Amino acid sequence: MTASLDGEIRDGRHHMQVRVYFEDTDAGQIVYHANFLRFMERGRTNYLRLLGTNQQALLNDGQTDAPGFAFVVRSMTIDFLRPAVLDDLLDVVTVPQEVRGASIALLQECRRGDDLLVTARVRVAFISGGKAQRIPKSLRLAMEGPR
Repeated sequence: MTASLDGEIRDGRHHMQVRVYFEDTDAGQIVYHANFLRFMERGRTNYLRLLGTNQQALLNDGQTDAPGFAFVVRSMTIDFLRPAVLDDLLDVVTVPQEVRGASIALLQECRRGDDLLVTARVRVAFISGGKAQRIPKSLRLAMEGPR
């Protein structure tokens, strides 16, 4: 049951379904643009979870290697191509593009069936003490895992 909540990894791509609820929409029952960011955040989080890592253990390891660490969105380029509406079933797709010393680049898409609705290129940085730091080995291995 957990796999269905977290999505699944197929051919190196994480797929997670999201139902559009009334709370996700504006007065016209169209998904408010900022809610796509929430959907994609869930996709990134569940992607890491499905890599077979225990997130709490990773957080604990990271605190040992780099106290006060955090992942932050460094940059995002997003294109809104088509609207999503109330009751749509969306597929949020997350694809790792590049893992570098202190960051990871991902491609994310929100789809409704074959229709591409939103696409985003996201760079997430690892920081500790307010400065960019190398991603701890345990976190790097999890992200570079099966693709």
